[in-house]
Amino acid sequence: MAFARPAGGGRSQIMADINITPLTDIFLVLLIIFMVTSVAMVDTGAKVMLPEVDSTQSAPREITVTVTQMHEIYVNQDRVSIEDLEGMLRSLLATRPDTPVVLQGDREVLLGDAVRILSAAQRAGATQVAIAAERGRTTQ
Repeated sequence: MAFARPAGGGRSQIMADINITPLTDIFLVLLIIFMVTSVAMVDTGAKVMLPEVDSTQSAPREITVTVTQMHEIYVNQDRVSIEDLEGMLRSLLATRPDTPVVLQGDREVLLGDAVRILSAAQRAGATQVAIAAERGRTTQ
C-alpha cells in the first residue's frame, strides 16, 4: 500500500493497488496445461496425410487399409505385408462380404501401390471399396 500526503498537510489517504502478477502466473500455467492436454488424441493405425477433396461422404468403416509413406500396410491397426493382404481381407470379409473396405493412403503413396491394394481387396471378395480423403480448404 502506498500513502499519499495531501498538499495541505491534512490527513493522508490510502491508495490501494492490486498486484495481478500472481493471478497472471496462474492463468498462464492453466493455459499451458490445457494446451498440452488438448493435443492428446487417439490415433488409428499409422499417421498418414490424406489427400484433399471438395466434398466427402461419411460411410461406416468396418475394414480400414492404411498405407504409410514408408509403404507399410495396416489392416485395422494390424501390420501386414502386401503378400498377406488378400488372405487377411478374405478372412475378414468371409462373414460379411458387404463390409466396406476403405483405403487410407498417404499423399506420397504412388498410384501403383493403391491399385495393388484395391485389386487385392477385390480378389478377396470386397463388394464396396472406398478411398479416404480430407475435405479441401476453400479460399475465398
